[in-house]
Amino acid sequence: MTSPFVTRFAPSPTGRLHKGHAFSALTAWTAARAEGGWFLLRIEDIDPTRCRPEFEAGILEDLAWLGLDWDRPVRRQSEHLTDYATVVDVLNRRGLLYRCFRTRKEILDTIGDAPHGAAEAVRPGPHPADEEAELLAQDRPFAWRLSLERAREAIGGRAWDALAFVEEGGGPEGERGLIQARPETAGDVVVARKDAGTAYHVAVAHDDDLQGVTHVIRGADLFEATHVQVLLQALMGWPTPVYRHHRLLTGPDGRRFAKRDGSVTLAQIRADGVDAGTLRAELGFTMPERWS
Repeated sequence: MTSPFVTRFAPSPTGRLHKGHAFSALTAWTAARAEGGWFLLRIEDIDPTRCRPEFEAGILEDLAWLGLDWDRPVRRQSEHLTDYATVVDVLNRRGLLYRCFRTRKEILDTIGDAPHGAAEAVRPGPHPADEEAELLAQDRPFAWRLSLERAREAIGGRAWDALAFVEEGGGPEGERGLIQARPETAGDVVVARKDAGTAYHVAVAHDDDLQGVTHVIRGADLFEATHVQVLLQALMGWPTPVYRHHRLLTGPDGRRFAKRDGSVTLAQIRADGVDAGTLRAELGFTMPERWS
């Protein structure tokens, strides 16, 4: 029996949605409906300092205005932190993690002095045992990092070299087809932040497995994240979905739409009297009557 086509739209409620979000949501929704599959909505709200309930409410409002529906229930990551903590615990018990007390500034300062460049600088390695003991005694907060060296040993060199994913869309350089995963490009990534007990890669990979996502449809800016997520899937015994990265929408100035740049939001567009059908057409989407 063929598995259903399952994809998701997974925004973070750190601001209101803009045209770039609308393009991404419409791309995933259209793909799911064309395949007679499932379109899931996931709220990635593990950041306790930036995520707000009013922004989540705005996401639901904006997607409904666009004419999109989703297969319920909505998964809110903040309600499932214990799930991600279990993954971190599994990796830690296998000896794949190490504590990192360094601040972001300390890591960035190290990059300038690193003899092997930035890629090596984000592999700081464990603290010396006596230093780690002292920092623990001081009750200093720490993150858990995944050791690439230990991960490679755990899965074996041959399996490491075989890590790969299928790209149906296109990466930043037009990458397509069977892509060899290169988790080393990200260094020893954080799998549990100091303030959240988990981190993006763990939560995303876990939920894609849990929700049976068969196709990850998202912007090309997240293409590089795929390399790390494929490694986590291999370590945890999770299947690797098909990936379909799409182009990034840009404004008149050629810059991609982004929250941090104050891009015009869908709420502002709606307030200016633009209807959803006009915006969908501008973004290149038409909705057959049987879907609307």
